[in-house]
Amino acid sequence: MDFVLPELPYPQKALEPVISAKTVHHHYDKHHAGYLKKLDDALKGDERNKSLEHIIVDSHDKNPGVFNPAAQVWNHTFYWESMTPETSSLEDKALRDLIDTSFGSLDDFKTKFKDAALGQFGSGWAWLVFDQDKSALSVMKTLNAENPIPLGYVPLLTIDVWEHAYYLDYQQDRGKYVDGFLDKLINWQFAADNLNNTDWASRLKQMAG
Repeated sequence: MDFVLPELPYPQKALEPVISAKTVHHHYDKHHAGYLKKLDDALKGDERNKSLEHIIVDSHDKNPGVFNPAAQVWNHTFYWESMTPETSSLEDKALRDLIDTSFGSLDDFKTKFKDAALGQFGSGWAWLVFDQDKSALSVMKTLNAENPIPLGYVPLLTIDVWEHAYYLDYQQDRGKYVDGFLDKLINWQFAADNLNNTDWASRLKQMAG
């Protein structure tokens, strides 16, 4: 299987003024595409016949030369989908109820998510995930290329807090970037679709063991 760079779900300027077209260009055309090339160079033989998610699970803690670019390709694709330039509100009842029971309120979720994004020292990600065993949501942060899939969680949303995601627009002010993501860019429909995709959740659980 040849992995290809997925098209952005919107024009590069669509996330302005929160994220500039210049940042999206460098992030997508340089960093995301660069990880894809590194993945292509790293894969050998039968590895190319696996899904990207299988590659991530199989190489986790075993082969960083494969895991890092594979996870970064997946993470970036998921990140672009986690945002929308359109007005997005939390309308899905199942997701809203889980946010209320897991965090107390939508505002409390945003506070915990921002704390995770700002509390990730150095490069990494913050995630909204679903724990299938507890039927509850949680917020987690991961370092570098790590993501929730090998840990058995279902990712619903993510924000990239590597400096290349925000430095051209905000320099060292990661908080302003995170606020813009939370207040103006979250794609709640994408999060709801991930939560309600029981087939995908089941596959992730089986892969993670």
